[in-house]
Amino acid sequence: MPQRKTETIAEMRLPTAELRDDIPFYTKTLGMRMDMIYPADNPQVAVFSGHGLRLRIEKGAAEAPGTLRILTDDPDGFANGERRLTAPNGTRVEIEERNPPLVLPPTQHEFVVRRLADQAPWIIGRAGMHYRDLVPSRLGGSIIASHIRIPDGGPVPDMVHYHKVGFQLIFCVGGWVDVVYEDQGEPMRLTRGDCFIQPPEIRHRVLEASDNVEVIEIGVPAEHVTEIDHEMTLPTPHLRPGREWQGQRFVYNRAEGAEWLPFRLPGYIARDTTISDNTGGVAGVQVVRRGEGEPAWASHSADIHFTFVMAGTVTLEGEGRDPYPLTAGDAFVIPPGIRTRLSDPTDDVELLEVTLPGRFDTRLG
Repeated sequence: MPQRKTETIAEMRLPTAELRDDIPFYTKTLGMRMDMIYPADNPQVAVFSGHGLRLRIEKGAAEAPGTLRILTDDPDGFANGERRLTAPNGTRVEIEERNPPLVLPPTQHEFVVRRLADQAPWIIGRAGMHYRDLVPSRLGGSIIASHIRIPDGGPVPDMVHYHKVGFQLIFCVGGWVDVVYEDQGEPMRLTRGDCFIQPPEIRHRVLEASDNVEVIEIGVPAEHVTEIDHEMTLPTPHLRPGREWQGQRFVYNRAEGAEWLPFRLPGYIARDTTISDNTGGVAGVQVVRRGEGEPAWASHSADIHFTFVMAGTVTLEGEGRDPYPLTAGDAFVIPPGIRTRLSDPTDDVELLEVTLPGRFDTRLG
């Protein structure tokens, strides 16, 4: 005789004062299925399932009624378009969009200088990574800039996941890290000076890292959702380097063999990571070094202008402000229209400049 297959089911228990009042609400209003009810002569318990949830409504249960959130692609067509309901048993029901549009908050411009020597705390975040916040104000929620490190190398306890973002950059400033991406072939190693742009919702997974790897991660907006994809296995079988995600292409830009050209500011040279071209101008990323000539005063028209010092030293001067001597690990944000100058750079200075948008005006003098 064949053995019966065992199955484990989880359910959430909610209280009720009168079960007969709840049955039409959960079945008709919320569109759930009633799977069980007992006893027949005077029902005290009913079990409903639907929308990925199993509910046990039990007369006299000690639990609070709680809140039930239902996510749907058609909230206006669900429950007659009502977004907030209260069930007869007291459970609050919130109807929300399953994939709400990404909201980019307006930038609250601020002159920011963040020094490594100030010893801002490192916070342990996702997958055991250590995070240091480089722009604490988040410029009103428009951007998050994180200095991330993994002290102990080896396999990273990560899962296939994706981010609901408008723009996201991973730039390696030390060590190495192996990452695999959807439709981009075998795992890729990011080493010092290399960067990835992760288009919105591209599936990926961090596999392994060296001891003390350090990266800069830029995300727009500051608060964005990370979702786990339990179905996809990486690497995927197809190689699609030209694929776009919401108008953006994946970029793996390597420092080795890069071409260095005059920078937009006198006294410096830069290499373009091609990110502006591959995001349709959403953002630009350049690596900047000391060049010929003397640094000059300048202002810019970019909405967000972030810089991280990767090596050497430089002095940030700003109108009406004391000079800021900066060294490796420091970061700053310059608002549009503010005159500044990057003076006294050492020969080994190296800066990471991230701007939104990727194309903007620079005014010298």
